[in-house]
Amino acid sequence: MILIEQMILIIYLVVGMLALLSMILSRGEKSMNFFSICHALSYLLISILVVIYEKLPMFFTESRLFFIDTFALYEVVIASFIFFLVAIYLRGYMRLMIGNKELNPKNIRLFYCGFSLLLMSTVFAFFSNNLALFWIFLELTTLFSVLLITLLNAKENIVAGLHYIFIVSPAMVFTFIGLIILYVATQSAGVASINWFDIMHTTGLLQSRILEVSFIFIFIGFAAKSGIVPFHNWLPKAYSAAPSPVTVLMSAVVSSLGMYGIIRVFAIIGHTAALSKISWLLIIFGMVSVAVASFVMLQKKNVKMMLAFSSIEQAGIILIALGIATKTSIFWALLYVTFHSLIKALLFFSAGIINSQYESNNLESISDMIRLQPVASLGLIVGSLAIIGLPPFLLFAPKFFILAELGRHSIILLGLLLFFILIAVSAFAILMTKLFSNVTKDEKNIKIKKFILPASMKFTIILLIILVIALGLYMPPGLQHVINSIVAQLGF
Repeated sequence: MILIEQMILIIYLVVGMLALLSMILSRGEKSMNFFSICHALSYLLISILVVIYEKLPMFFTESRLFFIDTFALYEVVIASFIFFLVAIYLRGYMRLMIGNKELNPKNIRLFYCGFSLLLMSTVFAFFSNNLALFWIFLELTTLFSVLLITLLNAKENIVAGLHYIFIVSPAMVFTFIGLIILYVATQSAGVASINWFDIMHTTGLLQSRILEVSFIFIFIGFAAKSGIVPFHNWLPKAYSAAPSPVTVLMSAVVSSLGMYGIIRVFAIIGHTAALSKISWLLIIFGMVSVAVASFVMLQKKNVKMMLAFSSIEQAGIILIALGIATKTSIFWALLYVTFHSLIKALLFFSAGIINSQYESNNLESISDMIRLQPVASLGLIVGSLAIIGLPPFLLFAPKFFILAELGRHSIILLGLLLFFILIAVSAFAILMTKLFSNVTKDEKNIKIKKFILPASMKFTIILLIILVIALGLYMPPGLQHVINSIVAQLGF
């Protein structure tokens, strides 16, 4: 008799395969889009039902290759929600790409199939208890992301996609080596397992020196996936070249997978004598990432490129919070990841409208933004205020408490981080000033044709604006409870 736990994983697989088959058999773009919306919404609803009715953690297969714990399910809920918004946004944006000859109509089916395959590989990556399986699904997300990037009719997209593969995939080879070293460590301890849950219950038997070496190798691949300096070179090119909906998926979901992997493996380290050295490793890489991204942001005149380096900066702050390794810092780091995903989705959705209006994201090409695109303007303003951590927006509390924890750790590091954050805030202030102050009154400017914003694109931006403001004013107790449960499961 098949257990209910096994059925749940099968349901995720069957829903994904049905969505994929429906897209293959669909005759028009509207029906493909409909099935993509249904796919993401189904995953979201299934995950919510599992949260309500099932006891976690749940394990699948005799060797426990897959599992669903609070952390994994929480990430799947967030990822499914982002994919759902992207699918709705695509309803209007896809027609624009076809109309502007950015996408060949013959590639529409392949695009939507890539969308569903990326969603499936993301969900099963989060549900992978076996770290080698997690590595495989992570590589699949790279492959399907590159597919979505390179389908556009532009040479720079192919270059950006290849850049992504040639940096991230070789880095992931180091992660694979690190997993082999981790397996050897568990074998010498008499466990011989690469399953995260099993290793977490035998950390006292593992040698800290071997764990340190293992983590360093594992970190390289996951850091490249997250855009951590110096493994970040692929990120700005890929984010700026990809269609805005794809950029949303990469910044809000795919890159978060790398950070998820770092958190999982760091949780193993947290129970050993290797914690102190690895904590400093994370803090150093985090500080360097924030510093490099902040100064580069001052020089950028392309909106999407600016937002791309902002993602690197935010990833650095999350890494610093993890390195502090207190319950408080881990709690706020997890919330930071979630809130950052929502804000970046809002910003890149808005940037997509800028590109549709002006056929460019360069500041020199943009004028009369508020008059021509008020919804996108509001999205950029709210998103920018939120991403720099101004109250009462939702990143204020996570950033404040992470800084407070860093101050207890080191006053010098706190001063440095505040300086770098101030540089990043200045970069955003300069960007917003240039973006909205470029208003000319000549006849040429007045004749700019206003891009009529499709209802689906407008809906996603307005919904995210409401969420960003609402979560800044009020944090649901249920959300706090879930994050506290994850911190406890991670053992911090």
